[in-house]
Amino acid sequence: METGAKSHGTRTLSAVNRLRELIVTGKLKPGQRISERSLLEEEKELSRTPLREALKILGSEGLVEITPNRGAFVTKLSMSHIDSAMEVLIGLENIAATASCARITETELAEIASLHAAMIESAEDGNLLLYFQINQQIHQLIVDGAHNPALSRIYRAESLHIKRYRYVGNIEDTRWRNALAEHGQILEALFRRDGLLLRELLRAHHSKGWEVTRALVEAELR
Repeated sequence: METGAKSHGTRTLSAVNRLRELIVTGKLKPGQRISERSLLEEEKELSRTPLREALKILGSEGLVEITPNRGAFVTKLSMSHIDSAMEVLIGLENIAATASCARITETELAEIASLHAAMIESAEDGNLLLYFQINQQIHQLIVDGAHNPALSRIYRAESLHIKRYRYVGNIEDTRWRNALAEHGQILEALFRRDGLLLRELLRAHHSKGWEVTRALVEAELR
């Protein structure tokens, strides 16, 4: 029974990851109805029950909206909603910066350094999705370094909610390359445990990134 339950849980997790990828990369677009039949035909590794459970999980993350008698739709946010969420994320990173520099462990720093190297490699390989995933993970780990569970939980939830829209900015090649250099400076400040500098670098990093991303998101939402 345990083996069967574990297998079922693995299938559900795989379905969640695949659907999230389809939404984040825009293959399932904001506002689009999610057809179970079409997905099962196109995504051969998916099966009906894990797919339905995955939709519920993504619904709790805010990536999917499930409406009785109408089905599931990819969440489409307004520009003001996305702006508000970004303001919260930037504020949370500002709060985390000094605390993380004071509390982060050497083991956690080593993990971030390893991820940074992997992010550079993914950029050199032109693997945009992997680059974005690692990038997001690094930012989460910087926040986690503050060792404040409430801060980490809120940051993770808001990040998931607007993940599709943040991904859009990485399509712009110049911004993608500049972000790598900025990440190098961010890690240097973190490793030096310079909280004030880290806070300023994170603010500037997001300000530059959101300027590019916002214009692309606006065009997509028209």
